[in-house]
Amino acid sequence: MLDVPSRLPGTIEWQGPEPGRPAADPPGPIGGVDAAIRPLTDADVNAVVAFPLDAWVPVFASFQQVMGPRAFDLVYPDWRTAQARAVAEVCRSGDVDAWVADVDGAPVGFAAVRWTEEDATPVGEVEMIAVAPSHQRAGIAGRLLDRAVAEIAGRGVPLAGIGTGGDPGHAPARALYERHGFTGLPLVRYYRPP
Repeated sequence: MLDVPSRLPGTIEWQGPEPGRPAADPPGPIGGVDAAIRPLTDADVNAVVAFPLDAWVPVFASFQQVMGPRAFDLVYPDWRTAQARAVAEVCRSGDVDAWVADVDGAPVGFAAVRWTEEDATPVGEVEMIAVAPSHQRAGIAGRLLDRAVAEIAGRGVPLAGIGTGGDPGHAPARALYERHGFTGLPLVRYYRPP
């Protein structure tokens, strides 16, 4: 069985806005798309497992380019299967809250928050966030992120965190997090075949 890491190689940790910062956009159309943010249900899981795989193709292509094919194949021999399993596990986890962006009755984006601690400080960790390629660049990821941060603040949790890669494939994610008030803490993970 393939072990799915909780953090991808070369991740960058992000610490979020202070509690009380306005985090939720008004309901209604998102970038011209009529989308609703709602809690994830069991009926959403299959759709939510499928579209992130398409959304993350550029990320894993970037990983392969940065790492080289040999190291990439050793670390990610079947990334699609591993990521599908990881998304399904997050969606079904009892210690995660998740939301979907719904367009015409179908999920096109999702975000999940895991409740953790860092050195005894409670943290709402945005564990995953993804939007179907067909609905990217419409503000959906920002609305999902705002919804997650609003939930974190609403529970009185003093810190929001999110991890992402430092590779070119994650550049749009880093830009989104910075626009929403997160500050980067650069971390690097190195690989090489022996």
